[in-house]
Amino acid sequence: MKLVALFLAGAGVTSAYTIAVAEPFMEKNIDPIVIPGKYVSHLHTFFGSDAVTANTTTSKELQAGCSSADNPNDYSSYWVPTLVWKNDDGRQSPVPISRFSAYYVDIEHAEVAIPQDYRGVVGNASGNTQADVPALAGHSWFCEDCPEDPGKQPAEFPRKTCSTHLQTILLFHDCVNPETLESDYSGTHHWTDDFKPANRCPQGMKRMPRLRFSIRYDLREVLPGGWEGTPPLELACGNSFCFHGDFINGWLPEAAENMLLANDKREFAPVDGPAGPANAGSVCGAENAEDADPENGTNDYLDSQRILKEAVSVNQGTVMNASNGGSGRKRRARRANVQY
Repeated sequence: MKLVALFLAGAGVTSAYTIAVAEPFMEKNIDPIVIPGKYVSHLHTFFGSDAVTANTTTSKELQAGCSSADNPNDYSSYWVPTLVWKNDDGRQSPVPISRFSAYYVDIEHAEVAIPQDYRGVVGNASGNTQADVPALAGHSWFCEDCPEDPGKQPAEFPRKTCSTHLQTILLFHDCVNPETLESDYSGTHHWTDDFKPANRCPQGMKRMPRLRFSIRYDLREVLPGGWEGTPPLELACGNSFCFHGDFINGWLPEAAENMLLANDKREFAPVDGPAGPANAGSVCGAENAEDADPENGTNDYLDSQRILKEAVSVNQGTVMNASNGGSGRKRRARRANVQY
């Protein structure tokens, strides 16, 4: 598939990389990075450490949980907007996930390990068109191992039935300031006439391993009749262009440093650590990962949409009430609203 080949070349998959495969363990209307402490987010599907809650901020918190990742040293939290399919009776249900893979690529270029407490969000949760999708996020939807549809936009859902899996990919930042934890994509777009760092990062940042999400969804049972044109699918955030990914680093510090041992002479490098070798599996058993805060929030798609609409309505009311009390309050309310 031409599109995939081009992406893999750009993502550095032919160079040093490692993989952590994680099972989904919950859907929930939280986002501890974007809307901390609240239960008003669109629905997300979570992978990795089950210690994640609406209030999680640190790696140490995640490392106290049970991880659904197959590498026993990875307690990271990974999440994406839930993909749902529309049933004939009008109900909407999450699409089964065949495999979630967290690739860490371009390791031979890394100068530092992914820092503890690092958090990242990439993509555009408000995206409605291809133009809204950040180009450096490398986001695309496609049918695994199927011929490319030349008329389809990269981040558009496939326009014909997938005979295999529906797959999506997303690239995270690979530059980080180890002190402030700010991050960005590397590239020559950061260069100026008098600033051309070899690592292609903004000033004050260093290269770290680049995280890439690869998710395969299985539609064969839920949509046995397939589709032609627009598929009966939607993301909790909207259409295909709003896909995004969130990440809080939970790798044990020793393992995060071991990840840097990969080099350009060794394409795949397993990451061992204090919890065991890379292939040892979850310490607690991936099947035992569960919601750490079951009394709050919801895992129901329609319920989450209702809560979200109510929250937006309340915010809009706040904006209107604040309009006579100063433009600063009005702008803040609008920015908060955009995050949902």
